[in-house]
Parts: sequence; C-alpha cells; structure tokens
Amino acid sequence: MSSTATAHRLSRPSSGVLLNVAVASVALTGTLALLRHGGINPSRPGSGELDVVNVVLAACSTLPLIAWRRSPVVVFTVSSAAGVLMVGLGYRLDLLLGPSVALYLLAASRDEETPWTSGTSLTVVGLFVAYLGASAAGQAILPASELLHTGLAWAVAWFAGERTRLRREHIAALRERAQRAEREAASDRLLAAAEERARIARDLHDSAGHAINVIAVRAGAARLRHQTEPERSLVALEAIEEVARQTVEEIDHIVGTLRQARSTDAEVEVPAGLASLDTLIAQHEAGGLKVKLETSGVPRDLAPSSDQAAYRILQEGLTNAVRHGLGSARIELAFDDAVLELVITNPVSSSPGTVEGHGLIGMRERAAMLGGTLDIQRSNGLYRVHARIPYQTAHS
Repeated sequence: MSSTATAHRLSRPSSGVLLNVAVASVALTGTLALLRHGGINPSRPGSGELDVVNVVLAACSTLPLIAWRRSPVVVFTVSSAAGVLMVGLGYRLDLLLGPSVALYLLAASRDEETPWTSGTSLTVVGLFVAYLGASAAGQAILPASELLHTGLAWAVAWFAGERTRLRREHIAALRERAQRAEREAASDRLLAAAEERARIARDLHDSAGHAINVIAVRAGAARLRHQTEPERSLVALEAIEEVARQTVEEIDHIVGTLRQARSTDAEVEVPAGLASLDTLIAQHEAGGLKVKLETSGVPRDLAPSSDQAAYRILQEGLTNAVRHGLGSARIELAFDDAVLELVITNPVSSSPGTVEGHGLIGMRERAAMLGGTLDIQRSNGLYRVHARIPYQTAHS
C-alpha cells in the first residue's frame, strides 16, 4: 500500500474519530473497573480503591487511543508507560487493556512504508518487561497474574493485528489485480477494434478498387463500340450502372460499420467467398476479359477468414489482369490435403510497366496472417500470382 493510501486511511474524518472515542471509552471503563476490583483476581482486601492518581494514569493509559491513527507507535508507548507507572506505584492491574488495544492497532496498521522493524519489537518487549518489573516492585510478589493475563492479551493482540494487516493487503492485491485485468481487457478490446477496422478498410479497398477497374474497362469498351455496336455499348453501360450501385451499397455498409458501434448479436453481412467466384468471373467476362477456370482435388469448406482471403486474392489478380494484361487470364484452384493453392496467370506486354500494387501487398499480408504464402512472378511475358491458403476449420 502506498504512503498516499496510508495517509488517506489514517486521516478518515468523523466516523473514524467517533469509533476511536468509543474504543478509548470502553478501554477506560474496563481499566477503572479492574482497578476498582483490584485486578482480575484480587489478592489483597482494599487493594482496589480508586483515587485521583490511578484515575489519571488510567486515562493516560487509554485515552491516547483516540489519536492512534496519527502515530500508532507513540500511542502504544505512551499508554504502556502509563500502565507501567501505575503498577509501579502499587496499584493492582494485571491486565493492561489500553496498551493491548494499542498493540493490535500498531500491528494492524503496518505496511510497506512503515514496516514492523526490530526497533518496534524491542519497544514492545522492553515495555512488557518494564511492566513485569514494576509490578514485582510495587507489590513485592512474583507478577504471575500479570505475566499470564497481560502476556496472553498482548500475544493475541499482535496476532490479530497481523492477520488484519495481511487480510487488508490481500484485499488490496485482489483489487489491484482486478483493476489491472480490467485495463488489459479494455486494451484488448481497443486492439481488436483497431484490427477489425483495418480489416474492414482492406475489404473496402479491395471491393472499391475492383469495382472501379471494372467500371473503367466497361466504360472504355462502351466508348469504342458506341458507333459500331450500339446495342453492346448499351449492355456495357447497364453493367456499369449495376456495378456502381452495388459498390455504393457496399461502401455505405462498410462505412456505417466503421461509424456505428454494433452489438455482438447484430447481424452482419458475410463478405464474399469462393461461392461468389462464378459471379466474379462473369463480371470480368462481361467486360471483355477471357477467363479460364481449372479446378483439381476435392472441394471442401474453408474457414471464413481463409474463404474471404482466397476470394480477395482472386479478385485482385483478375483486376490486375484487366489493368495490365492482354485480355485473358487463367485461374487454377487446387484443393490439397492441408492448403488451397490458387494461381492466377495472365499474359502481359513485354514492357516492364506492371508493378505490384497496394492490393497485392495487402493480399500477401492477409495470406501471411493465416499462415499461408503469396508469391508474385513475372517471366516470359506472363504475370503469375501463386497463393497457398491453409484450410484451418470451417468454424474458426
């Protein structure tokens, strides 16, 4: 516990003061009762008379408990010294109530800033020995009752104070652990949200970039065919309109997801996967790209992340074929035992103008996150994208 927390604890207002006054009053009343009775086991008739001296010393032995929060060591020392003086003057008091309570408070209030030291132990032992010696001198007998009752009371007080201190530290440690866990959970939630937003941004780039390229290709085809083939030009314009409308809807959906916090049970539209591959190919073929698809192995379900990654890689590869190729592309899907291998190959011009864009860089990162790979090669007039995507599980 820090010194600031300790100071706050030791300086609690009225409620703590009232409790201290009550404890000190009970201790004073008990001490006066013991003095009046002549101790727990009175040994001499008339030894329990009250006078001004023993009443004042009893007050000095108990009333300092009101200020124990300011300095527990000083309060224990003062109350014990008053008790030693009292028994040294011949008053029978075989149980020191005030010092016993002060010892409990002293043990319970220790912390890392004010630990229990050897000096504290010497103070407690020294005052106890002084009490026994004063009792023996004041009564001229062996202080057996004082040794038993006060010794037992101080031992119990110290043990109870230590247990209280350990329990308080344990509760403080649990509270700190809970707060730390809450902070870590909040940090994890923020990190997960940031990663999800980054994924959504990548999907937005992939989808919008693909749509814009398709629109550009079809618009160019419509312009070239407008004079000679007006009907085909009209079909291309209608396809442009449809792609543009779908893209706007998808952008609205993604941006809305970024702006609004969704509940965990809200329905979210699943991004496109390999099930939409035929539609993707049909869109590109309508724009003039000749696409050939070859599949080998036994098709199987992929995990959603793997399925979406495979689709986005194929989408980006076909987009690059439209932008930089010579009008054709070949797709190879191979369902191996552990991974899906997909290859997109398209012829390119001999000039070294085709470069790896941000889309394929993002696809390489996405494949790496899934434990796969993505390689890009250009040789002999062919541009080749080769990806290996682990299946994982269909429910991961």
